[in-house]
Amino acid sequence: MLGASGYLLWSGVSAVIIGLLTWVLPLPWAWQGTLFAVLTIIIALLWWYWLRSRSRRIADATLLNQRSRQLIGVRATVTEAVEDGIGRARIGDSTWRIKTDEALPVGTTVEVIAVDGITLHVRALKV
Repeated sequence: MLGASGYLLWSGVSAVIIGLLTWVLPLPWAWQGTLFAVLTIIIALLWWYWLRSRSRRIADATLLNQRSRQLIGVRATVTEAVEDGIGRARIGDSTWRIKTDEALPVGTTVEVIAVDGITLHVRALKV
């Protein structure tokens, strides 16, 4: 939002500030132009730094459309006993196919450690 057009927004804000300053404290046109240019550059740089830091935080934290990455670390309950390394577990309102190296009975709490397509790799939590 307001990436490139933010510069024009802050130029307008600078113009309003200089207009109010001139209304309160009459300044010659040369000072008005100089203060407008300096204020526009300062505000635009502050905007650029804020926008850059914000976009980095959002890019680092977002898991939008990456359901598999969202599931890592989630705890689930086994709903079908794990036999030959394959079973099912409930996460939220759905059940997922799970894979693990150990046999697990129904009701065991597991944690998702990896995702491979629609199969969750899990490990049993020690209680």
